[in-house]
Amino acid sequence: MAIRQLPEILINQIAAGEVVERPASVVKELVENALDAGATRVDIELEEGGVRLIRIRDNGGGISPDELPLAVSRHATSKIASLDDLETVATLGFRGEALPSIASVSRFTLTSRRHDAEHGSALEIDGGRLGEVVPRAHAPGTTVEVRELFFNVPARRKFLRAERTELGHIEEWLRSLALARPDVELRVSHNGKPSRRYKPGDLYSDARLGETLGDDFARQALRVDHSGAGLRLHGWIAQPHYSRASTDQQYLYVNGRSVRDRSVAHAVKMAYGDVLFHGRQPAYVLFLELDPARVDVNVHPAKHEVRFREARLIHDFVYRTLQDALAHTRAGAMPNSIGSDGAGDMGTTSGGMGSLAGNGASSHASMPGSSNGTYSYASWTPSQTPLGLRVDEARAAYSALYAPPPSSAQQSAGMPSMASTGLPATAEDSGVPPLGYAIAQLHGIYILAENAEGLIVVDMHAAHERIGYERLKNAHDSIGLHAQPLLVPITLAVGEREADTAEREAETLATLGFEITRAGPQSLYVRSIPALLANAEPEALLRDVLGDLREHGQSRRIASARDELLSTMACHGAVRANRRLTVPEMNALLRDMEATERSGQCNHGRPTWARFTLSDIDRWFLRGR
Repeated sequence: MAIRQLPEILINQIAAGEVVERPASVVKELVENALDAGATRVDIELEEGGVRLIRIRDNGGGISPDELPLAVSRHATSKIASLDDLETVATLGFRGEALPSIASVSRFTLTSRRHDAEHGSALEIDGGRLGEVVPRAHAPGTTVEVRELFFNVPARRKFLRAERTELGHIEEWLRSLALARPDVELRVSHNGKPSRRYKPGDLYSDARLGETLGDDFARQALRVDHSGAGLRLHGWIAQPHYSRASTDQQYLYVNGRSVRDRSVAHAVKMAYGDVLFHGRQPAYVLFLELDPARVDVNVHPAKHEVRFREARLIHDFVYRTLQDALAHTRAGAMPNSIGSDGAGDMGTTSGGMGSLAGNGASSHASMPGSSNGTYSYASWTPSQTPLGLRVDEARAAYSALYAPPPSSAQQSAGMPSMASTGLPATAEDSGVPPLGYAIAQLHGIYILAENAEGLIVVDMHAAHERIGYERLKNAHDSIGLHAQPLLVPITLAVGEREADTAEREAETLATLGFEITRAGPQSLYVRSIPALLANAEPEALLRDVLGDLREHGQSRRIASARDELLSTMACHGAVRANRRLTVPEMNALLRDMEATERSGQCNHGRPTWARFTLSDIDRWFLRGR
């Protein structure tokens, strides 16, 4: 068969196969063009899920009449002009493929007016056939109208889903955009009816976060902001007890561009490690900022993938930032609530948005009685024995909580009040700690405690298990991983890529307890293994470690296996159900929870405590109605 040059229309339709997958792809490309043009308001009109009509109107800079034909030509763009520009591109679009690709599979109209022009101009394209530029009345900005998507490509059109499904894909992408660009007003209508409006605000807009991901996420979100090594990671991560069955609330932006990256997703999952329940997914909105020259965005025509020039550094930076943030979430330290009256859902903690800055300090809930408005862990010290007796610790506070108010007769007789005797008049004045003071034990399983906000319920076994687990980890970290030499080295048959990885990462493997030398092109000698895991299957473990090192540049397989062993030890050493604790013992456990990292979840990711505010309890009994 002879080689021939393809016609321009066919070339554009082939390109459309990569760029235009469904109506949501069209909306994405056109709205990104509007944002690159400086638009602060974008109106999106849809019919039949975007299949019949997509109309995007913006107030951006506009296009001059003589540039309209060029705008719909392949590889014509105003965003780059040289290889240097491509390597440092900061705009959302730059390839010059979107408009001609969309125009080749639809009935397409481009209307635009620059702000200094007297009138606008329009250009119509029918299935890739270019019309004439004609004058047209138009406000400053640009309108792109896409009708009958895939009308001339029946094979593509039959793969489109139901109207509701296609609309759902558009709405999901718009949610992603709304999180990244809260400064832009977005108005959406479907079949002639307004369906969504995102009002403009600032980047850390509480309203925008709740509007896009829901008030539950906003209440449970921790704000993260950390910089280092020329990188900045900021945004929100959900507390572990707010987990999802799927990855539907995972948003990553690199220099403002919404992307999917396996390495970063792996780093996030590692950071949640042993605080996430099995099979659950973390929720987050993260913005990674770095020099555009350090990331390649020219990987895929749809621009939803990037390639980092220092992938290992990025992975480690994300992992350590989020691990530190999650480590500072202690039981009882809940951030201030937003967008609600402070009452949480029944049976869940009612936290809200807080801040975890780059220095690792967390912003905790404001506690009554504190002089600076924030509660500090420094006022509470962890016990050396988890259930040691502390009778004196709680006596004064109990006196404050349960002392009867002075009678009018006492006051008229000039008897001293509690304030004059040095005792706090109320719980609010006593500086009650976050988890409060124990008042009872329920069925030998739960501790009931009262704090300044209401009732605290603690699963005593789960809480004690986490406390013991963290202490075991800290003790083991202080001595490091020891290697156990093997009397007879293991000969391990591997692939050539695995052998290359083992040779290249020999120092890293040594820190994990493996001493490995290369025996041949596809074989390794294993001379030592981690001592703590001597009873594990070293061959399978080493293969997994090599796979992680090759793909992500690091591995937590050894640490995870170690943690699993320590977790089992902590579980067996924790207080068991039906053990009756004294009130001082229960208080000692509460204080240890407040001082222990990650104590909001047990070793298996289950919550260790729940809070019921007075507002919650009042609703149960219909008080105030």
